[in-house]
Amino acid sequence: MSDSTIGVLGAGSWGTALAVHFVAAGGHPVRLWARRAELAQTLAERRENEDYLPGVKLPPGLEPTADLDALVDCDPILVVVPSHGFREVVRDYLRRVPASRTVHLVSSTKGIETETVARMSQVSFEEGMAADRAVRFAVLSGPTFAAELAQGMPTAAVIASDHADLASELRERLATPRLRLYSSSDVVGVELGGTAKNVIAIAAGIVSGLGFGHNTLAALITRGLHEVTRLGIACGGQARTFAGLAGLGDLVLTCTGGLSRNRKTGLELARGKTLAQIQSETHMVAEGIRNSLSISKLARERNVEMPITEQMVEVLYGGKRPSEALEELMTRELKEEATL
Repeated sequence: MSDSTIGVLGAGSWGTALAVHFVAAGGHPVRLWARRAELAQTLAERRENEDYLPGVKLPPGLEPTADLDALVDCDPILVVVPSHGFREVVRDYLRRVPASRTVHLVSSTKGIETETVARMSQVSFEEGMAADRAVRFAVLSGPTFAAELAQGMPTAAVIASDHADLASELRERLATPRLRLYSSSDVVGVELGGTAKNVIAIAAGIVSGLGFGHNTLAALITRGLHEVTRLGIACGGQARTFAGLAGLGDLVLTCTGGLSRNRKTGLELARGKTLAQIQSETHMVAEGIRNSLSISKLARERNVEMPITEQMVEVLYGGKRPSEALEELMTRELKEEATL
Protein backbone atom coordinates (compact mmCIF):
# COMPACT_ATOMS: atom_id res chain seq x y z
CA MET A 1 0.00 0.00 0.00
CA SER A 2 1.35 3.41 -0.93
CA ASP A 3 1.86 6.27 1.50
CA SER A 4 -0.46 8.50 -0.50
CA THR A 5 -3.38 10.66 0.55
CA ILE A 6 -6.21 8.90 2.38
CA GLY A 7 -9.61 9.19 0.71
CA VAL A 8 -12.84 9.35 2.70
CA LEU A 9 -16.15 8.92 0.87
CA GLY A 10 -18.89 10.49 2.96
CA ALA A 11 -18.88 13.81 4.81
CA GLY A 12 -21.36 12.97 7.55
CA SER A 13 -20.36 13.08 11.19
CA TRP A 14 -18.27 9.89 11.23
CA GLY A 15 -16.62 10.45 7.86
CA THR A 16 -15.69 14.00 8.87
CA ALA A 17 -14.43 12.83 12.27
CA LEU A 18 -12.18 10.20 10.69
CA ALA A 19 -10.83 12.72 8.21
CA VAL A 20 -10.13 15.25 10.95
CA HIS A 21 -8.46 12.63 13.11
CA PHE A 22 -6.21 11.18 10.42
CA VAL A 23 -4.92 14.66 9.61
CA ALA A 24 -4.63 16.05 13.14
CA ALA A 25 -3.47 12.95 15.04
CA GLY A 26 -1.97 10.84 12.27
CA GLY A 27 -0.37 13.48 10.11
CA HIS A 28 -1.94 12.04 6.95
CA PRO A 29 -3.30 14.26 4.18
CA VAL A 30 -6.97 13.45 3.53
CA ARG A 31 -9.46 14.18 0.77
CA LEU A 32 -13.02 14.20 2.06
CA TRP A 33 -15.75 13.64 -0.52
CA ALA A 34 -19.22 15.08 0.01
CA ARG A 35 -22.13 14.01 -2.16
CA ARG A 36 -23.53 17.54 -2.29
CA ALA A 37 -21.38 20.18 -3.98
CA GLU A 38 -22.76 22.91 -1.71
CA LEU A 39 -21.63 21.00 1.38
CA ALA A 40 -18.13 20.52 -0.01
CA GLN A 41 -17.92 24.23 -0.78
CA THR A 42 -19.12 25.16 2.70
CA LEU A 43 -16.56 22.84 4.29
CA ALA A 44 -13.80 24.37 2.21
CA GLU A 45 -14.81 27.94 3.00
CA ARG A 46 -15.80 27.70 6.67
CA ARG A 47 -13.46 24.83 7.63
CA GLU A 48 -16.19 23.30 9.77
CA ASN A 49 -18.98 20.77 9.17
CA GLU A 50 -21.74 22.71 10.89
CA ASP A 51 -24.45 20.28 9.76
CA TYR A 52 -22.88 17.05 10.99
CA LEU A 53 -19.97 17.83 13.31
CA PRO A 54 -20.37 21.37 14.68
CA GLY A 55 -17.61 22.88 16.76
CA VAL A 56 -14.80 20.87 15.18
CA LYS A 57 -12.43 22.77 12.91
CA LEU A 58 -11.09 21.11 9.78
CA PRO A 59 -7.29 21.14 10.01
CA PRO A 60 -4.94 22.11 7.18
CA GLY A 61 -4.27 19.01 5.14
CA LEU A 62 -7.95 18.08 4.94
CA GLU A 63 -9.28 18.81 1.45
CA PRO A 64 -13.08 18.73 0.96
CA THR A 65 -14.36 17.99 -2.54
CA ALA A 66 -17.49 16.92 -4.38
CA ASP A 67 -15.46 15.47 -7.26
CA LEU A 68 -15.03 11.69 -7.04
CA ASP A 69 -12.23 11.88 -9.60
CA ALA A 70 -10.17 13.78 -7.05
CA LEU A 71 -10.00 10.61 -4.92
CA VAL A 72 -8.93 8.20 -7.65
CA ASP A 73 -5.27 8.35 -6.60
CA CYS A 74 -6.03 8.07 -2.85
CA ASP A 75 -5.04 4.95 -0.93
CA PRO A 76 -6.77 3.56 1.06
CA ILE A 77 -10.38 4.59 0.42
CA LEU A 78 -12.66 4.71 3.46
CA VAL A 79 -16.36 4.44 2.62
CA VAL A 80 -18.41 6.14 5.34
CA VAL A 81 -21.92 6.50 3.92
CA PRO A 82 -25.26 5.05 5.09
CA SER A 83 -25.79 1.43 4.07
CA HIS A 84 -28.61 2.28 1.66
CA GLY A 85 -26.25 4.53 -0.33
CA PHE A 86 -23.12 2.38 -0.13
CA ARG A 87 -23.58 0.43 -3.36
CA GLU A 88 -24.19 3.49 -5.51
CA VAL A 89 -21.16 5.35 -4.17
CA VAL A 90 -18.82 2.37 -4.50
CA ARG A 91 -20.09 1.63 -8.01
CA ASP A 92 -19.53 5.22 -9.12
CA TYR A 93 -16.07 5.34 -7.59
CA LEU A 94 -14.78 2.02 -8.91
CA ARG A 95 -15.69 2.85 -12.48
CA ARG A 96 -13.43 5.89 -12.30
CA VAL A 97 -10.38 3.91 -11.13
CA PRO A 98 -7.93 2.65 -13.77
CA ALA A 99 -8.32 -1.09 -14.39
CA SER A 100 -4.66 -1.64 -13.51
CA ARG A 101 -5.13 -0.35 -9.95
CA THR A 102 -5.95 -2.43 -6.89
CA VAL A 103 -8.41 -0.58 -4.67
CA HIS A 104 -8.01 -0.92 -0.90
CA LEU A 105 -11.55 -0.29 0.28
CA VAL A 106 -12.26 0.17 3.99
CA SER A 107 -15.92 0.19 5.01
CA SER A 108 -16.90 2.09 8.13
CA THR A 109 -20.60 1.67 7.40
CA LYS A 110 -22.59 -0.10 10.11
CA GLY A 111 -25.44 -1.61 8.16
CA ILE A 112 -26.60 -4.13 5.57
CA GLU A 113 -28.79 -3.71 2.51
CA THR A 114 -32.50 -4.02 3.20
CA GLU A 115 -33.48 -5.62 -0.09
CA THR A 116 -30.59 -8.07 -0.49
CA VAL A 117 -29.41 -8.37 3.17
CA ALA A 118 -25.92 -8.11 1.70
CA ARG A 119 -23.12 -6.95 3.97
CA MET A 120 -20.89 -4.15 2.70
CA SER A 121 -18.10 -6.65 1.99
CA GLN A 122 -20.48 -8.54 -0.30
CA VAL A 123 -21.62 -5.33 -1.97
CA SER A 124 -17.98 -4.32 -2.57
CA PHE A 125 -17.18 -7.72 -4.08
CA GLU A 126 -20.19 -7.59 -6.38
CA GLU A 127 -19.44 -4.07 -7.55
CA GLY A 128 -15.76 -4.88 -8.04
CA MET A 129 -16.71 -7.81 -10.26
CA ALA A 130 -19.22 -5.69 -12.20
CA ALA A 131 -16.63 -2.95 -12.80
CA ASP A 132 -13.83 -5.47 -13.47
CA ARG A 133 -11.69 -3.88 -10.76
CA ALA A 134 -9.49 -5.56 -8.18
CA VAL A 135 -10.85 -4.72 -4.70
CA ARG A 136 -9.24 -5.70 -1.41
CA PHE A 137 -11.76 -5.11 1.36
CA ALA A 138 -11.53 -4.33 5.06
CA VAL A 139 -14.02 -3.13 7.66
CA LEU A 140 -13.38 -0.64 10.47
CA SER A 141 -15.75 -0.85 13.43
CA GLY A 142 -15.99 -0.57 17.19
CA PRO A 143 -17.25 1.65 20.03
CA THR A 144 -16.75 5.02 18.40
CA PHE A 145 -18.63 8.30 18.67
CA ALA A 146 -17.64 10.79 15.99
CA ALA A 147 -17.52 13.86 18.24
CA GLU A 148 -15.26 12.18 20.78
CA LEU A 149 -12.76 10.93 18.20
CA ALA A 150 -12.67 14.33 16.51
CA GLN A 151 -11.92 15.92 19.89
CA GLY A 152 -8.94 13.62 20.35
CA MET A 153 -10.39 11.38 23.03
CA PRO A 154 -8.68 7.95 23.24
CA THR A 155 -10.59 5.41 21.15
CA ALA A 156 -10.11 1.77 20.19
CA ALA A 157 -11.54 -0.09 17.21
CA VAL A 158 -11.10 -3.20 15.06
CA ILE A 159 -10.05 -3.45 11.44
CA ALA A 160 -10.88 -6.79 9.82
CA SER A 161 -10.07 -8.29 6.45
CA ASP A 162 -10.00 -11.71 4.82
CA HIS A 163 -6.44 -10.76 3.86
CA ALA A 164 -4.34 -10.92 7.04
CA ASP A 165 -1.58 -8.83 5.50
CA LEU A 166 -4.04 -6.08 4.56
CA ALA A 167 -5.56 -5.96 8.05
CA SER A 168 -2.10 -5.66 9.58
CA GLU A 169 -0.98 -3.05 7.06
CA LEU A 170 -4.07 -0.92 7.58
CA ARG A 171 -3.74 -1.29 11.35
CA GLU A 172 -0.21 0.11 11.20
CA ARG A 173 -1.10 2.81 8.68
CA LEU A 174 -4.25 4.15 10.33
CA ALA A 175 -3.53 3.76 14.05
CA THR A 176 -2.57 6.92 15.95
CA PRO A 177 -1.70 7.69 19.57
CA ARG A 178 -5.41 8.45 20.07
CA LEU A 179 -6.89 5.67 17.92
CA ARG A 180 -5.72 2.20 18.88
CA LEU A 181 -6.53 -0.40 16.23
CA TYR A 182 -6.68 -4.17 16.57
CA SER A 183 -6.65 -6.39 13.49
CA SER A 184 -8.99 -9.33 12.86
CA SER A 185 -9.80 -11.87 10.18
CA ASP A 186 -13.51 -12.01 11.07
CA VAL A 187 -15.11 -9.72 8.51
CA VAL A 188 -18.56 -11.30 8.97
CA GLY A 189 -18.54 -10.91 12.74
CA VAL A 190 -17.26 -7.34 12.72
CA GLU A 191 -19.81 -6.27 10.10
CA LEU A 192 -22.79 -7.91 11.77
CA GLY A 193 -21.77 -6.79 15.25
CA GLY A 194 -21.73 -3.19 14.10
CA THR A 195 -25.08 -3.55 12.36
CA ALA A 196 -27.24 -5.58 14.73
CA LYS A 197 -26.28 -3.61 17.85
CA ASN A 198 -28.03 -0.52 16.47
CA VAL A 199 -31.39 -2.28 16.71
CA ILE A 200 -30.71 -3.28 20.32
CA ALA A 201 -29.79 0.34 21.04
CA ILE A 202 -33.26 1.49 19.98
CA ALA A 203 -34.68 -0.93 22.54
CA ALA A 204 -32.25 0.46 25.13
CA GLY A 205 -33.55 3.95 24.46
CA ILE A 206 -37.09 2.71 24.95
CA VAL A 207 -36.13 1.14 28.29
CA SER A 208 -34.63 4.40 29.51
CA GLY A 209 -37.44 6.48 28.03
CA LEU A 210 -40.04 4.45 29.90
CA GLY A 211 -38.26 5.24 33.13
CA PHE A 212 -36.83 1.83 33.92
CA GLY A 213 -33.51 1.52 35.72
CA HIS A 214 -30.13 -0.15 35.46
CA ASN A 215 -31.48 -3.65 36.15
CA THR A 216 -33.66 -3.50 33.05
CA LEU A 217 -30.98 -1.94 30.87
CA ALA A 218 -28.33 -4.46 31.91
CA ALA A 219 -30.69 -7.33 31.16
CA LEU A 220 -31.53 -5.89 27.75
CA ILE A 221 -27.88 -5.37 26.78
CA THR A 222 -26.95 -8.88 27.88
CA ARG A 223 -29.81 -10.55 26.03
CA GLY A 224 -29.20 -8.29 23.08
CA LEU A 225 -25.63 -9.54 22.92
CA HIS A 226 -27.01 -13.09 22.78
CA GLU A 227 -29.13 -12.12 19.77
CA VAL A 228 -26.26 -10.46 17.94
CA THR A 229 -23.96 -13.40 18.66
CA ARG A 230 -26.50 -15.99 17.51
CA LEU A 231 -26.95 -14.23 14.20
CA GLY A 232 -23.24 -13.67 13.71
CA ILE A 233 -22.34 -17.30 14.30
CA ALA A 234 -25.16 -18.48 12.02
CA CYS A 235 -23.71 -16.31 9.24
CA GLY A 236 -20.15 -17.55 9.74
CA GLY A 237 -18.79 -15.11 12.30
CA GLN A 238 -16.54 -16.09 15.20
CA ALA A 239 -18.00 -16.14 18.72
CA ARG A 240 -15.00 -14.33 20.23
CA THR A 241 -15.58 -11.31 18.00
CA PHE A 242 -18.83 -10.55 19.80
CA ALA A 243 -17.07 -10.41 23.17
CA GLY A 244 -14.70 -7.77 21.80
CA LEU A 245 -14.72 -4.16 20.63
CA ALA A 246 -16.87 -4.74 17.55
CA GLY A 247 -19.41 -6.70 19.60
CA LEU A 248 -19.86 -6.03 23.31
CA GLY A 249 -17.88 -2.78 23.23
CA ASP A 250 -19.93 -1.21 20.46
CA LEU A 251 -23.17 -2.54 21.94
CA VAL A 252 -22.55 -1.03 25.38
CA LEU A 253 -21.56 2.33 23.93
CA THR A 254 -24.57 2.58 21.64
CA CYS A 255 -27.03 1.44 24.29
CA THR A 256 -25.82 3.82 27.01
CA GLY A 257 -24.12 6.80 25.36
CA GLY A 258 -25.87 10.13 25.09
CA LEU A 259 -24.51 10.67 21.56
CA SER A 260 -26.17 7.51 20.20
CA ARG A 261 -28.71 8.29 17.46
CA ASN A 262 -30.30 4.87 17.79
CA ARG A 263 -30.72 5.19 21.54
CA LYS A 264 -32.22 8.63 20.99
CA THR A 265 -34.71 7.11 18.55
CA GLY A 266 -35.83 4.72 21.28
CA LEU A 267 -36.15 7.56 23.78
CA GLU A 268 -38.40 9.46 21.39
CA LEU A 269 -40.53 6.38 20.69
CA ALA A 270 -41.02 5.89 24.44
CA ARG A 271 -42.19 9.50 24.68
CA GLY A 272 -44.94 8.82 22.17
CA LYS A 273 -43.45 10.13 18.93
CA THR A 274 -44.05 8.28 15.70
CA LEU A 275 -41.27 7.12 13.42
CA ALA A 276 -42.28 9.72 10.84
CA GLN A 277 -42.03 12.51 13.43
CA ILE A 278 -38.62 11.34 14.61
CA GLN A 279 -37.17 11.14 11.11
CA SER A 280 -38.57 14.53 10.12
CA GLU A 281 -36.78 16.25 12.99
CA THR A 282 -33.21 15.34 12.02
CA HIS A 283 -30.99 14.98 8.97
CA MET A 284 -28.87 12.39 10.78
CA VAL A 285 -29.29 8.70 9.94
CA ALA A 286 -30.04 6.20 12.72
CA GLU A 287 -29.03 2.99 10.95
CA GLY A 288 -31.01 0.81 13.36
CA ILE A 289 -34.33 2.07 11.98
CA ARG A 290 -33.80 0.69 8.49
CA ASN A 291 -31.63 -2.19 9.62
CA SER A 292 -34.23 -3.55 12.02
CA LEU A 293 -35.95 -4.77 8.85
CA SER A 294 -32.83 -6.19 7.22
CA ILE A 295 -31.56 -7.87 10.39
CA SER A 296 -35.00 -9.39 10.98
CA LYS A 297 -35.09 -10.66 7.41
CA LEU A 298 -31.60 -12.12 7.67
CA ALA A 299 -32.49 -13.80 10.97
CA ARG A 300 -35.52 -15.47 9.39
CA GLU A 301 -33.41 -16.68 6.48
CA ARG A 302 -30.91 -18.21 8.92
CA ASN A 303 -33.60 -19.50 11.29
CA VAL A 304 -32.20 -17.43 14.16
CA GLU A 305 -34.42 -16.30 17.01
CA MET A 306 -34.10 -12.55 17.68
CA PRO A 307 -37.02 -11.50 19.93
CA ILE A 308 -35.74 -8.02 20.77
CA THR A 309 -35.20 -7.23 17.11
CA GLU A 310 -38.65 -8.53 16.18
CA GLN A 311 -40.27 -6.36 18.83
CA MET A 312 -38.42 -3.30 17.54
CA VAL A 313 -39.74 -3.97 14.03
CA GLU A 314 -43.26 -4.08 15.48
CA VAL A 315 -42.76 -0.82 17.37
CA LEU A 316 -41.14 1.00 14.45
CA TYR A 317 -43.35 -0.27 11.64
CA GLY A 318 -46.31 -2.09 13.18
CA GLY A 319 -47.63 0.55 15.56
CA LYS A 320 -47.02 -1.50 18.71
CA ARG A 321 -46.71 0.48 21.92
CA PRO A 322 -43.17 0.37 23.41
CA SER A 323 -44.51 -0.70 26.81
CA GLU A 324 -46.36 -3.60 25.20
CA ALA A 325 -43.19 -4.73 23.42
CA LEU A 326 -41.26 -4.74 26.69
CA GLU A 327 -44.01 -6.69 28.44
CA GLU A 328 -43.97 -9.36 25.74
CA LEU A 329 -40.21 -9.72 26.06
CA MET A 330 -40.47 -10.15 29.83
CA THR A 331 -43.22 -12.80 29.62
CA ARG A 332 -41.67 -15.04 26.97
CA GLU A 333 -41.19 -18.74 27.73
CA LEU A 334 -38.51 -19.26 30.37
CA LYS A 335 -35.31 -21.08 29.35
CA GLU A 336 -31.68 -21.75 30.29
CA GLU A 337 -29.48 -18.67 30.05
CA ALA A 338 -26.60 -20.38 28.30
CA THR A 339 -28.76 -21.29 25.31
CA LEU A 340 -27.60 -19.23 22.35
